[in-house]
Amino acid sequence: MASGEKNISTNKKAYHDYFIEETFEAGIVLTGTEVKSLRERGAALRDSFATIRRGEAWLHNVHISPYSHGNRANVDTDRMRKLLLHKKEIRYLVGKTAERGFTLVPLKLYFDANNRAKIELGLARGKKQYDKRAAIAERDQKRDMERALRERTKGE
Repeated sequence: MASGEKNISTNKKAYHDYFIEETFEAGIVLTGTEVKSLRERGAALRDSFATIRRGEAWLHNVHISPYSHGNRANVDTDRMRKLLLHKKEIRYLVGKTAERGFTLVPLKLYFDANNRAKIELGLARGKKQYDKRAAIAERDQKRDMERALRERTKGE
């Protein structure tokens, strides 16, 4: 995380379910009460995804809780939100997502150094069940090695 960034929400499940090939930073079009709600850490990225239609990027299934002190200005919590990307990036992503197996997954929602809400998108390829098991086994093996190394150095 770069200096000055304030993390709002992270999609940990995305790293478990997908191989992340590339990442992109995008701005989000939000209303005032949505921004205030994000400052209260009221967001969930689980099961969310992004699509590209008619040359525009859209974010689906991101839950931003209603602002606690909001009124009728509060909007639907699960509405589609427009993403702000460069046209060149959108064209690139259209080509990549047309390939079989690629999807756009939100990885992290945060405020940048200029206090603008940003989202980190990952160009992802889905993992099979055996890939997930292999990743878990590798992580456990690494943890066991580090533990054994600590025990060994502790005894000296």
